[in-house]
Amino acid sequence: MRLHRLDITAFGPFGGSQTVDFDALSSAGLFLLHGPTGAGKTSVLDAVCYALYGSVPGARQSGQGTALRSDHAAADTRTEVTLDFTVAGRRLEITRQPPWERPKKRGTGTTLDKAQSRLREYDPATGVWKDLSRSHQEIGEEITQLLGMSREQFCQVVLLPQGDFARFLRADAEARGRLLGRLFDTRRFAEVEKHLAERRRATEARVREGDAALLADAHRMQQAAGGAMELPNLAPGDPGLAQAVLTAAAVARSTAREQLTVARCRLTVAESARAAAGQALEEAREQARLQRRFAEAQERAARLAERAGAHRQAQERMERGRKAETVAPALELREAADAEHRAAAAAEARARALLPEDLAGAGAAGLAAAARRAAEELGGLEAARRAEQRLAEVVAERAETDRQQRADEEVLQEAEGWLAEWETVRSALQARVDTAQEAATRAEQLAVRHESARQRLTAARRRDELAEATEQARRRALASAQEALRAKEHWLRLKEQRLNGIAAELAAHLVDGEPCAVCGATEHPAPARRVAGHVDRETEERALTDHQAADERRAEDERRLGALREALAAATAEAGETPTGQLAEELEELEAELEKARRDAAELHTARQELRAAEEERERRLADRRRAEVRAASRLARKESLDHEKAALEAELAEARGTADSVAARAAQLERRVALLTDAADAARAAEESAERLKDADGRLAEAAFRAGFDTPQAAAAALLDDAARRELQQRLDAWQTEEAAVRAVLAEAGTAAAGRRPPVDLAAAEAAAAAADRRLREAVSARDAAARRCAELDRLSARVAAGIRRLAPLREEHGRVARLAALTAGTSADNAHRMRLESYVLAARLEQVAAAATVRLRRMSSGRYTLVHSDDRAGRGRSGLGLHVVDAWTGRERDTATLSGGETFFASLALALGLADVVTDEAGGVRLDTLFIDEGFGSLDDQTLDEVLDVLDSLRERDRSVGIVSHVPDLRRRIHAQLEVVKGRSGSVVRQRTVV
Repeated sequence: MRLHRLDITAFGPFGGSQTVDFDALSSAGLFLLHGPTGAGKTSVLDAVCYALYGSVPGARQSGQGTALRSDHAAADTRTEVTLDFTVAGRRLEITRQPPWERPKKRGTGTTLDKAQSRLREYDPATGVWKDLSRSHQEIGEEITQLLGMSREQFCQVVLLPQGDFARFLRADAEARGRLLGRLFDTRRFAEVEKHLAERRRATEARVREGDAALLADAHRMQQAAGGAMELPNLAPGDPGLAQAVLTAAAVARSTAREQLTVARCRLTVAESARAAAGQALEEAREQARLQRRFAEAQERAARLAERAGAHRQAQERMERGRKAETVAPALELREAADAEHRAAAAAEARARALLPEDLAGAGAAGLAAAARRAAEELGGLEAARRAEQRLAEVVAERAETDRQQRADEEVLQEAEGWLAEWETVRSALQARVDTAQEAATRAEQLAVRHESARQRLTAARRRDELAEATEQARRRALASAQEALRAKEHWLRLKEQRLNGIAAELAAHLVDGEPCAVCGATEHPAPARRVAGHVDRETEERALTDHQAADERRAEDERRLGALREALAAATAEAGETPTGQLAEELEELEAELEKARRDAAELHTARQELRAAEEERERRLADRRRAEVRAASRLARKESLDHEKAALEAELAEARGTADSVAARAAQLERRVALLTDAADAARAAEESAERLKDADGRLAEAAFRAGFDTPQAAAAALLDDAARRELQQRLDAWQTEEAAVRAVLAEAGTAAAGRRPPVDLAAAEAAAAAADRRLREAVSARDAAARRCAELDRLSARVAAGIRRLAPLREEHGRVARLAALTAGTSADNAHRMRLESYVLAARLEQVAAAATVRLRRMSSGRYTLVHSDDRAGRGRSGLGLHVVDAWTGRERDTATLSGGETFFASLALALGLADVVTDEAGGVRLDTLFIDEGFGSLDDQTLDEVLDVLDSLRERDRSVGIVSHVPDLRRRIHAQLEVVKGRSGSVVRQRTVV
């Protein structure tokens, strides 16, 4: 990756816009970034990191607690960082803008703009920049994929913080492991260890579950065998458990089969006895049934003899009813004729009662003639009736004309009065609309201010919560650090005690005649003895484990504290220093103002509708007035025409009415007279005809009764049976015949008659014998079924046990294999000589590469004196394979890196940083890092060492690299010609780029 150009606006200490031309600086291979303390040298590196990853290095941000936006920037200037760089053969430009609380364009106050990002790529074919993305997530994924490094790796291998590598030189194996783990991302190897340990526990649990299921099945088999099976006294996981269970199951199955054979023999005997008892019971029951049947038949025959007289009377009554049925049609005809005659006579009397006295005694023909004369007179009134109807229409139309005239006069008066007040109404409604419009505008402005205030209040509450959580986390971190220190002191004290008594511990394993592991002697005349308070190896290891656990808790508490501090800084940057209560009060005031403005603005729609309705009402009133004036002009001629027509119709009707009030009344009189006369004539004719039909029906009825054998029609009517009586009588006769036939049939049966002559049978004794045989049979069947179920259950459980043992065999094999692998990767296996975990093994290989790459430059910086080497030695019970030593060529001895002087520590850590950068670059997929930065540390070097260090850095140009040194050491300004100076001032810092000759 090569940097080309960096543009900074309102970022950190830079209040305005600044540009850094890295192409010009990198052309010299080695350039200097210098300036006074606090000017903003490190902020230039922060801007590079922020452009690439959207955040500044975590350590700097949490340590300084500064916001990204410059305090020197103008209120209307937005913070922005733009970086132009090349990576993987692609020329890219990335622009980032953090969240910005800017002044409102309208009104007072501020509003919050969200963070923005943009990624562009230069197309050399067309010479233009093409937009790739504006998504924070997409840009972050693209940059991480192209660089192959996370933000932490980038800050460690490109922005080379020398203080971190000095600590790395002096750190213990655990601290080195944590740093290397972050840089080389060995989490996958730790996950492998964790996965294997989880698989070991899972397979062990499955094996134990299988053994538990096997024992559970064995207990079920013991219950099924009824106590005839002895179980082995073994627990899940014990050897020989499966074979012991199979042997016990075989013995139980053999015993159960013998019991089943005995039960089957007993069942055969019980079935034979049950069949004989059942046959005897059936014979006794049949004999008792026939005897009961014979006795019942005799009783029924006696009851029939008692009812013989009633049966003969019923037969005679049925015969008379059949004869009377031939007279029934004549009876029905006579009753119908009589009813018809009475109805016709009553109707005639009612009709004659309504006639005038002069026509009450007239016959049917006279009444019909009078009706015809009245109908002829009614027909002559039709023309007069039509004239009367027209007169009513004319009168109604003349009244409607007068009503319309009065209505139009009212409309004209109302319209004139309403229109006279129009201007006053319109002005009032327009004023309401204007007031509501102003309230709506004010509500929009207040809504923007309300949202900003709400966000600040939320951030303030989060700030207060995080402040409290940070203080609690600080106390927890302090407590865990003290606990870790106590655990370490306890472990070191026990270790020292164990070392003091190690001779006694070794002497405990001496055997006469065998060589000593220390001196090789086969005689042990005075072996050391254990003293009181001796610490053995297990006690020391437990103390070490407690120390490591306490240290991990301390590291976790410190990590949690750092995360809370970062979150607190972000929340404070968003909410400011204003107290939460004050922000809440401001928000409540804004909410009250906003609610009032919204209530006032809510009247806008109503006011506009009322104004529009008033304008529409005005137009309607004007139209009504015009239409009323037109109708009044045309109504005068119509009134004169109606008056003339009314006078002519009244003269015509006066002649046609006669003495009646109206033509309609006269016509109604004639219509009623015609109807009464017609009805009376029809009723008289109907009465005469019904009298003739009644006389004829009486003659037919007398003749039919004589032919049927009855003296009078009344006797025939009395002998008739209705349907219900006939059915009831027929049912009684049928039941008698059926009962008589059934009794005769039973008494005629040979078996029933013979049984009736025998003595009564003892049915209770036969049933008792059969019940005893049934009970013995059920007991035998139950015994046989229980033995069969026992055999089936034992067979089923035996098969399941055998299948479970077969299934467990590969699982046991897998558990053994996984347990060996888990122990090997965890460093607890005897095959792992160094007791090195898998992650430690990988990190040791990476550290070996880093030491080799760093030694190449360290030897040049130290004039061939020093060489970095790594060691696989274990530090007590700690991590092995992560030791780092320096070999001094002047003494030929290997010593700890902590013994290096300040200057030696600086160039050793610089060599280590450059070596680590090379290795991490290769690990990241071979991405070239053409631009590196080294931050401070050169002030501790003498002139000769400084020249050698600069020569090494200058040699990086052989790999087409450029190195930027961040320092305020004056001597470097004379030695390095390409310089970028950061100058601070009251209005903010500025950058100056120059070349010193």
